[in-house]
Amino acid sequence: MPVTRTHRPDGPLDVRLTLLALRRGGGDPTLRIGAEGAVWRTVRTADGPATLHLTVRPGEVTGTAWGPGAERVIAGMPDLLGARDDPRAFDPAGHLGLHRAARAMPGLRLPRTEDLVGALVPAVLEQRVLTIDAHRAWRSLVLRHGSSAPGPAPEGMRVVPDAATWRDVPVWDWRRAGVDDARTRAIRRAMSVARALEQAVDLDSTAELTRRMCAVPGIGVWTAAEVCRRVLGDADAVSVGDLHLPRLVGTALGRRVAQDEVMDALSPWAPHRARVVRLLELVEHRTGRRDRPRPRRAARFG
Repeated sequence: MPVTRTHRPDGPLDVRLTLLALRRGGGDPTLRIGAEGAVWRTVRTADGPATLHLTVRPGEVTGTAWGPGAERVIAGMPDLLGARDDPRAFDPAGHLGLHRAARAMPGLRLPRTEDLVGALVPAVLEQRVLTIDAHRAWRSLVLRHGSSAPGPAPEGMRVVPDAATWRDVPVWDWRRAGVDDARTRAIRRAMSVARALEQAVDLDSTAELTRRMCAVPGIGVWTAAEVCRRVLGDADAVSVGDLHLPRLVGTALGRRVAQDEVMDALSPWAPHRARVVRLLELVEHRTGRRDRPRPRRAARFG
């Protein structure tokens, strides 16, 4: 039987903008966002797989979930929609561009998924490659090794594999998906200690989760920030090491910013530095402006 819940946010909420941060490309088999705002999302919980369908109406969002993990997914629906995130505490004063962006996108929230495996694997896949290549690998691996989505999910949707299944993906499937040995080893190592990482999520500590992830060979501060921003909804987790970040921040500030200056440049907006970066990314996406072409391969750190 499906489980249903209605969430009434305490302020503006743009469900599409909020959940776009979780989608790994337009072909992501775990997340579908319709033009009218309806959302389908699959997730593997501690209780088992689940499918969540979100319907947006003025002032409220209704969620319906199916599968063994339905109760857990419904309980976490407000966090998924940014209930713990308070954009009203963000003050973009002193920067006209940020002020305009915040006013143009008042419904942007930072989601909290608490889904460690579902965030960590695609983050590792995105290390040192073009995002489009990482998304292609994610889609290929989830379609091949994920499980069927419970309930009336749209055709082609799948639930991400659990940690044990990720560890057992054959080497030829990693290579068929275009994943090199370094990223393959990093994912396998991380999945071997997934329970310890999930315990850090339960502690609700970015510092502890980051420490545990960075103890895994092949995982560094860039990957850790990508995970903490999604899993814990950390509005201050900046993915330092991303090649485009100095350009993005420098363009917004009107001056050149080096890689090792990014955090200092963003310091006036702590603890909302990740929100600032997300706003800048969305503005760039909407305007289509870039100061220079992207490299053939993105140089991200681990």
